[in-house]
Amino acid sequence: MLLLPIVIPLVLAAIAVAMPSARWRRWLPPACGVLHAVVTTIIVVSPPSSMFNGWLAMGPLGRVLLGFLSLQYLVLSFYVPGYLAVRAERPNRVFAGAFTAIIAPMSLVVLAHHLGLMWVAIETATLSTAPLIYFHRNPQSLEATWKYLLIGSVGIALALFGSLFLAYAAVHPAPGHAAHEASLLFEDLVRDAQTGSLSKPWLHSAFVVLLVGYGTKIGLAPMHTWKPDAYGEAPGVVGTLMAGGLTSCAFVALLRVVQIMYAAGDGELVRQQMLLLGLVSMAVAAVFMTRQRDYKRMLAYSSVEHMGIIAFGIGIGGAGTFGALLHLINNGLGKGVLFLAAGNIHRAYGSRLTDDVSGAIRRVPMSGALFLSGFFAITASPPSGLFLSELLIVQAAFANGHYWAAGTFLLLVAVVFMGMGGTVIRVVQGTPIAECAPRTREPLLTIIPPLVFLVLVVALGVYVPDWLRDALHQAATFVEAGP
Repeated sequence: MLLLPIVIPLVLAAIAVAMPSARWRRWLPPACGVLHAVVTTIIVVSPPSSMFNGWLAMGPLGRVLLGFLSLQYLVLSFYVPGYLAVRAERPNRVFAGAFTAIIAPMSLVVLAHHLGLMWVAIETATLSTAPLIYFHRNPQSLEATWKYLLIGSVGIALALFGSLFLAYAAVHPAPGHAAHEASLLFEDLVRDAQTGSLSKPWLHSAFVVLLVGYGTKIGLAPMHTWKPDAYGEAPGVVGTLMAGGLTSCAFVALLRVVQIMYAAGDGELVRQQMLLLGLVSMAVAAVFMTRQRDYKRMLAYSSVEHMGIIAFGIGIGGAGTFGALLHLINNGLGKGVLFLAAGNIHRAYGSRLTDDVSGAIRRVPMSGALFLSGFFAITASPPSGLFLSELLIVQAAFANGHYWAAGTFLLLVAVVFMGMGGTVIRVVQGTPIAECAPRTREPLLTIIPPLVFLVLVVALGVYVPDWLRDALHQAATFVEAGP
């Protein structure tokens, strides 16, 4: 069963590439989404035994993240047919194949319990995303794709070096511990960390390098420079997948290393670094979102902010880690509303600049209303689920004595709300420019998915189901299990 979330998308992607009919090809992503969701539900409810000597297994982190990734992909997959129908002038063979396949390496990341296998899965997911960013095939999308690949490759290369450092820490243990063969399974690395056999200098070096490497993939400042171009040029459905899915996979990889650090008794080092990077990311996002004229680049900086919020919560620890994991889910859902609505508005106006876009709620009423609602949801306005998760993080910060950090957090959140709100209001309100038609048709399949995301993110602000709360508690405890 653990192989099915990986194998099914790859088989359907091969069929998509080979299928001669462009009309039927665009329905393969929804078919993949449904099958993946069914298999994931079975795996999450009744976790099967590990496979390949423990290389693939379902753990507490995987239980939360695989379910979330499958749900997000399912909703996004039903946006694809409507999007490709309105972009019928573009060939869709590569896009349909890559979009169908992308959930395979993402699933492998959360199921992999081997350090090397997880790295391979993240690299595969990075490469699989490039054709999706280049869908428009213009100079801007080409530049964005190359920047994404080059900066992402540097981050992945650093993550490889960090993985080698961690392996060296296991192979050459601390003084007083006998050398032994290291399996590089996370369970074995955590056990070695708890017994104190990992070499501390190499372990600390591995953590710092892996933090920078996977932090680049996450988009934490100052390693975020690929995000504005990639998110700005990618179709909205791809932006959602990157902002809510791929960044979550990179966080899973980072949390695996955080768990080893906690097991080794070095949780304080983790908390210091994550708090610092979290606040820096939020500050950078706040600066660049102030008076931002490009509303799609604004969403990229919003992603930087929320990656910072998640890092901040992990840095707080305890209840903050629980809030960070909940925020990771809420952010993915909220970004689904904003990116898909922004993509609809972009197609209607042909521009991403607020100088050319105004009165969206009149020209594309549903997309304009969703864009405005998504803004309130992503900025943690109640009853959004992000309000609940940010509240939990702030409460944990005050409870743990991080008063200055909590105050800075609240100040940056307020600045982001004002800066982002100015851009959103300029896009949604006002009168459409004279050259625009008074009304643009909005296909149903491009409206229902962002509406579903909006309903989900509001529902999580009103009520968190007991099974989800228990799963998040188990995942947070699993990450911070000390010696």
